[in-house]
Amino acid sequence: MRRIATAAAMIALFPLAAACATGQDAGARISGALPGQIEPVHAAVIAQNQAAFWVSSNGCTEKADIQPVVRQSSDGPIITLRRIKEDRCREVRPEGVEMRWSFEELGLAADARPSVENPYQLPPSLSPSPAPGGG
Repeated sequence: MRRIATAAAMIALFPLAAACATGQDAGARISGALPGQIEPVHAAVIAQNQAAFWVSSNGCTEKADIQPVVRQSSDGPIITLRRIKEDRCREVRPEGVEMRWSFEELGLAADARPSVENPYQLPPSLSPSPAPGGG
């Protein structure tokens, strides 16, 4: 009976060990999977106790569609934007839309110096076009 309990405990802990091996952040290991998808940003500005981001939009992206996730690291807080609701509209905004959160909304101290983890993506209007001839 003791062997069965030990085996069951090891099986239950296996997903946690796998998460460590794949480099998932501690928040994901403790609270389960993070919501949505990581959202590429066109730009990010952190100033005056606010964090502002420009993200892609097909015309319907609202602040409630993007969830900022803040985790602590040895280098300070890290903000990751995650899209929790897909924008299925068809009015593409090449410049993107601005999303802004105060440090208070993010649970950050006024003197915090957060970094941003999201990948940077050029807006479609600034992306390089393919060379003529499509080589």
